[in-house]
Amino acid sequence: MDNAKPEISAKLQFMNKDMLHTKQELLKRCKDNQSKMVDSAREAMNEAQQALNDYGPNRDRYDSFRDQLIGRRDMFGNQYHKALSDLKVLERIDCADLKKKVEFGAIIISDISRFIIAISSGKIEVDGKTYFAISPAVPLYKAMEGLKVGDSFVFNGKQQTIKELF
Repeated sequence: MDNAKPEISAKLQFMNKDMLHTKQELLKRCKDNQSKMVDSAREAMNEAQQALNDYGPNRDRYDSFRDQLIGRRDMFGNQYHKALSDLKVLERIDCADLKKKVEFGAIIISDISRFIIAISSGKIEVDGKTYFAISPAVPLYKAMEGLKVGDSFVFNGKQQTIKELF
């Protein structure tokens, strides 16, 4: 029996390294994607501001074109601040914290799909496998919140069973 314990311990250590690698890669890709969104929104906001500066002061009391330029700049400004906020959310995830239940920062592998609970940023490929980055605010997360390995949930009429969680 003592021989079995080191074998199990080595297997768990290998699984933890594999899980840690997957979590680090997923988080890195999420951050890379989000950084691109921040840069893109900042660039668009700056371009809109430059167009506004180039246009100059109001031409008359009801200068709708200037109002349109201001609205465009503000829209990109809001996108920039949202993207920056989401990037800060990603910074809160600790890769070394392997989760035991579905919660923020967890990676869930079901019999149908793979998820990371972070921000809504869509499909991410890691080691040839597709993961979906979802926010804790979406209904899918609410359907599986607090569940553990072996638990099942139903979303959009499809039942899924959680096979791995970390």
